[in-house]
Amino acid sequence: MNLYLWIKTLHVLSSVVLVGTGFGTAFYLFMANRSGSVPAQAVVSRLVVKADLWMTTPTVIIQPLSGFAMAAMAGWPLSTPWIALALALYALAGACWLPVVALQVRMARLASAAQARGDTALPEVYWRMARWWEGLGYPAFVAMMAVFALMVLKPPLWG
Repeated sequence: MNLYLWIKTLHVLSSVVLVGTGFGTAFYLFMANRSGSVPAQAVVSRLVVKADLWMTTPTVIIQPLSGFAMAAMAGWPLSTPWIALALALYALAGACWLPVVALQVRMARLASAAQARGDTALPEVYWRMARWWEGLGYPAFVAMMAVFALMVLKPPLWG
């Protein structure tokens, strides 16, 4: 197998981990927040932070590195329309993800503190952050679905 195919395999696998972890953790925190269970929210929010650190962060780095390498090896300039759009959408998703990470860390701390005190409800600041967290997740989700479509279809678009 040649180097390009090894890099492509790494790119595809890391994209699956990136999107799968992101969507999976978002689903579980979304559902834990709907449960109204402070212990569930404390556990799930803490695990979401760990998953982002251990799985999402490395793949966020691997994706552009492997993508740039494949584009160079294939002779595609980064100005190729589908690549340029994919990069712009990836940047949009990243711009949503960075504040989400900060929100998740703060939400996990608040939920853990509430659980330790034996509180039966989380403070309003938690819920404000949860609304921002959720609101930033939707455009990131749509952007990443579009990036997947662009990677697979490689449409001519403009130009």
